[in-house]
Amino acid sequence: MVTLKELRQDELFLPGNASCPGCMLSLAIRMALKVLGPNTVMTVPACCSAVIQGYYPRSSSAVPTLNTAFAAAAATASGMSAALELSGRGETSVVAWAGDGGTADIGIQGLSGAAERGENFIYVCYDNEAYMNTGTQSSSATPAGAATTTAIRGKAEPKKDVPAIMAAHGVPYVATACAAFPLDLADKIKKAMSIRGLKYIHILTPCPPGWRYPTERGVDVGRMAVMTGSWILYEWQGGRYTLTGPSRGLLDRSRRRPLADYLRMQGRFGQLGDAEVARLQDELDARWAGMARRLEGGAGRGEAGPGE
Repeated sequence: MVTLKELRQDELFLPGNASCPGCMLSLAIRMALKVLGPNTVMTVPACCSAVIQGYYPRSSSAVPTLNTAFAAAAATASGMSAALELSGRGETSVVAWAGDGGTADIGIQGLSGAAERGENFIYVCYDNEAYMNTGTQSSSATPAGAATTTAIRGKAEPKKDVPAIMAAHGVPYVATACAAFPLDLADKIKKAMSIRGLKYIHILTPCPPGWRYPTERGVDVGRMAVMTGSWILYEWQGGRYTLTGPSRGLLDRSRRRPLADYLRMQGRFGQLGDAEVARLQDELDARWAGMARRLEGGAGRGEAGPGE
C-alpha cells in the first residue's frame, strides 16, 4: 500500500485552478499525478477536467495535456502511446482522463476498441454520475433514483457498470476507487503503471453542486458511499475480483451502513419516499450477493461483474 511518505511533495496539479469549491475531482487528479509523476502525458476530452485545468498558457496541469473531442479520449491515448513507443519513450505514462459522460456514453466505442487492440495506457473515468459541466443532465452512469435536470423525478434506469464491461474485454487490470480514499486510489494508480496493456480505473468523485450537498462535505459523502456499500472498492486482475480498502469488511451486510444514510446526505435523492429507498436497498444487497459469488468463483473473461 502506498503511504503518505511515499507521495511526491511537489504538486503537478496546481492550486488556484477553476474547479468548484469542494470539488472531489480535483482531489482525485491531484493524488493521481502525485503517483504518476512528471514523466506523464494526459489526454482529456470535453468534461469538467478540461475546464478546471485552465487555458493555455496558464494551465493548472504541470504535465503535457492534450484536450480532445468528447468521444476521442481512448483513440487519442492510443495514438499518443504508439508515438511514444516509436520514439523510444515507451516508459512515459499515457493517461486518458475522462468523465462518466465521455466514458460510459459518448466515448465508449473508442474505449472498447482500444481494449480490444490491447493498447498500452491507463484510462481513468472520474465518475460524478451526470454531465456536470453542462448542467447536471443524466448520463448512463447516473444511479437509479437520482434527480437531474433531465430526470426531475429521479432516473428510472440503473447505473451502467462500465468496470464490468471492461473486465468482459479481458483487459489486464480493472479497479474502482473513490476520491475520499486517496491512498487506495494511489495504490491502484501505482499498480496500473507497472502493467502493460490497457488499464481501467473508475473513480467515484462526488460533486457538490450536482449532488446538492454542502461544499465541505465531499469527503464525508464519498466515505459514506463506500461504507454503505453503494460504491464497492475492488480490483479485477487475472480473472479474479479482490475487495480493497474498507470494502473488504463489508460482505457481511450487518457491517454496512444503511443506504438511507448516504441518500439523505444529498439533495438529488430528496424526492424519494421510504418505499423507494427500501427498493434501492434491496437492489444494493443483491449487488453485494453478486459480488460474493464473483469472489468465490474467480469470475473471468466475459462473466458478469459485481453490478449484476
